[in-house]
Amino acid sequence: MDQEDMRRTALIGPDDPPPFTIINPEGQASFLLIGDHAGDAVPASLDGLGVSAAERARHIGRDIGTARLGMLLAAALDAPFVAQTYSRLVIDCNRDPASTDAMPAVSDGTVIPANAALSPADRAARTCAIHAPYHAAIAALIAHRLASERRIVLISLHSFTPVMGGIGRPWHAGVLHDGGDTRFARAMLAALRTEPDLLVGDNEPYRMDATDHSVPRHAYPTGLPYLELEIRQDLLVSGAGVAGWAARLARLFRAALPFAATSPI
Repeated sequence: MDQEDMRRTALIGPDDPPPFTIINPEGQASFLLIGDHAGDAVPASLDGLGVSAAERARHIGRDIGTARLGMLLAAALDAPFVAQTYSRLVIDCNRDPASTDAMPAVSDGTVIPANAALSPADRAARTCAIHAPYHAAIAALIAHRLASERRIVLISLHSFTPVMGGIGRPWHAGVLHDGGDTRFARAMLAALRTEPDLLVGDNEPYRMDATDHSVPRHAYPTGLPYLELEIRQDLLVSGAGVAGWAARLARLFRAALPFAATSPI
C-alpha cells in the first residue's frame, strides 16, 4: 500500500460511501452533468466534523436539491451525472485543494471544529480520498468521449441560499461564466430569460472567478462549452420543485445545444 492509499484508508473506512457516484455513465447525450456539492456525507473518522446534523443539513454542507436534480436530468437527457458524495465542509471540490476555503474553519457563521487546525497531512488525506478521485472520474469521462469524437457540453449544477449575510437574493437562477467557450452559457442565459416567471442573474449571486475550480479545470483546457448553473435552494426543497426544474432545464438545454455545435471533438 503506497502513501496515497494509506491516506485514503485512514480517512474513509469500509462503511463509508465512495467519493463519487456516476449516474447513467453510458448516457448518449452531449451533456456531461457534474455535482460538486451534491452530497453531505462525512467520514465516520471525522465524527461529524464537530458540527450538528442540523447545521450540516444547511446550505453550508451541500447544495440542496442538486443531487435529485442531477439524477432527473440524467434520465431526461440520457446524460451521465457525476455526483460528489461528501459534504463540502469535508472538502469543497469546486475549490483548489490548496486554498483555505477548500476546508473552511468557518462557513456562513458556523464554526467547523474539525477544520480549525488541519495539518498538511490532514489536508492531503482529504484531497487524496475525495477531491482527486472525483475529478479523475470527470476527466476520464471527458477523455473517453473525446476519444470517441463525441460532442461534450459540461454542466455544473449548484444551488444557492435565498439569504446570505442578511442580504436577500431575488434571482431564481444564475448563469456563471468567465473564460473558455462561453457560447452555451450565454445561450442558456438568454433562454432562461425568456421564461416569464424567472428572474435570472448574469454571474449572480456569484461571479465565476479564480475561486471556481471544476469548470476551469475540465472545460478550459480542451475548449469545451460549459454552463455553471445556480438555482435558488427554496425552489428545490420539494420533489415537485425539483421535477419542475428538471423538466424546464431539459427543454432549455436541448434548445441551446445548437449554440455549442462547433465545440471541439
